[in-house]
Amino acid sequence: MKGHDFNFAGARLRALGTGALWWPDHGLLVVSDLHLGKSERMARRGGATLPPYDTRDTLNRLASDLAQTNARTVVCLGDSFDDLLAAHALPQSERDWITRLQAGRRWIWIEGNHDPGPVEFGGTHLAELPLAPLVFRHIAQKGARGEISGHYHPKASIPARGRTITRAAFLVDGDRIIMPAYGTYTGGLYSHTPVLSDLMQPDAQAILTGPTPIALPMPRS
Repeated sequence: MKGHDFNFAGARLRALGTGALWWPDHGLLVVSDLHLGKSERMARRGGATLPPYDTRDTLNRLASDLAQTNARTVVCLGDSFDDLLAAHALPQSERDWITRLQAGRRWIWIEGNHDPGPVEFGGTHLAELPLAPLVFRHIAQKGARGEISGHYHPKASIPARGRTITRAAFLVDGDRIIMPAYGTYTGGLYSHTPVLSDLMQPDAQAILTGPTPIALPMPRS
């Protein structure tokens, strides 16, 4: 299972190339911004018509990460569904798949701005989860310590052999981690945008996802 190991707020963590975060001491897997049902939501609201395979692709990658880690607890950091109607509109086969992934595990849905409030799936629904020395929430709060959040879908670019590689990325400093979006069809916000530059400390790192995760100083230009 390829990943980048690092210490954060006294916890030993691994950023996986898929965009999931693994906390082995707690058997805990964190994913953020699944945006399940995005293709349905876009079609319903008159947007672009996309192949309706995004939920299956996202769940397939999540199933693989769960199989490799044998996680006992899963934390979904908000915006797990593209909106509340998208959660209701998932086909029964995909609803059943989520139920199978949840079986035998503690499953925590953190509320996001796209899916505020409980959805009709098993598990526990929370605004945030404190689990010392960490706290899990959807949107970063200034002044927080040991915080793991999502929402911004960060990505970063690096030059490589005369071209530029852009990948979804974890942003990490001494106080917080901002998770990449895990879902298929999710866009991203470059690490150099003002909101991310303002949130992250000057010595922040970016851990780029992909087959071989790459850690480097967070690009700011």
